[in-house]
Amino acid sequence: MDRLRNSAWQYVAEVLHSEELPMLAAHALVEGHDSPALRELAGLQRRRDASEVRGLYVQALHELDVPLPDDETAGRCLLVSLAFGLTGGELSPREVADRLGMTVTARTEEEARFLSVAADYSEWLGPEHLPEWERDLRTAAHSLAASTDLAPGIGRPDLRAT
Repeated sequence: MDRLRNSAWQYVAEVLHSEELPMLAAHALVEGHDSPALRELAGLQRRRDASEVRGLYVQALHELDVPLPDDETAGRCLLVSLAFGLTGGELSPREVADRLGMTVTARTEEEARFLSVAADYSEWLGPEHLPEWERDLRTAAHSLAASTDLAPGIGRPDLRAT
């Protein structure tokens, strides 16, 4: 169920796209989860109407009692996921900054610091300032990863480019 619970926050945070949902459903079926909407979603082609795919996905989550988080929770999960991605070497500092596409409300000091440093990135950041920014972002990521109350429920998302 972790895959489905993780997909719920990723969906709300808009890092999980509709074309990925049929394969996600197929994996969930293989893992032993089952519902009518999940079976139908797993059988859809990747290039189906996005609104139909999203509707089936939300219905499948409902049938499996997997709640969709609110925007704030999804945003916080995104922050934590990016922090883990950076500390684990799966993401570069620039990739972290590029993936903060949604508005995120930080609840903790560590989340606020990580978000603030990530938001300081700009393509106009000079080469003399880039190493300091990267160091500050890594420090903030380590602090967030070590302190978060969301970590057990986050898991490692698929970190493909979004």
